[in-house]
Amino acid sequence: MSEHKAFILWENTSAPGEFTKGRYSREHTWKFDGGVSIPASPSPSVVRPPFSNPDCVDPEEAFVAAISSCHMLTYLFLAGRKGFQVERYQDEAVGVMIQNDAGVPWVSRITLNVRVQYGPNAPSSEEEDHLHHEAHEQCYIANSVKTEIVVSKSSASVGGTSMHQ
Repeated sequence: MSEHKAFILWENTSAPGEFTKGRYSREHTWKFDGGVSIPASPSPSVVRPPFSNPDCVDPEEAFVAAISSCHMLTYLFLAGRKGFQVERYQDEAVGVMIQNDAGVPWVSRITLNVRVQYGPNAPSSEEEDHLHHEAHEQCYIANSVKTEIVVSKSSASVGGTSMHQ
């Protein structure tokens, strides 16, 4: 078993009486044990500026990034164990938020738009599909949520001759 911690800090900077009227900044800070501090805020699609800050990371973006990062780290581990040399991995992950039957918004689907570049020993399309499936099955974060996670892939060997869609 392991523990993973985050320290979240928000402080009221609004004028007296504004907080109870909902007129206060939701900007806050995430701090992690390695010393990294990240400015955070709700998404402007959830809370309008100036009560949110679009320059900050929002929880929805962080959730999508956590899913993407976990999938990538698991994929890299599995590809290396199978003898495939990964040179570059990028993902333009997209999360979609809808309302559930009770009218509560939730991130219902995340699509990982993965592009992987390999060295001379690139996997076949079928091998790559299997690696992505295994990565999804073994990703800690994916196993912790009910959100549907879809992998859309595009890959290339270093020379760019092997493209899979």
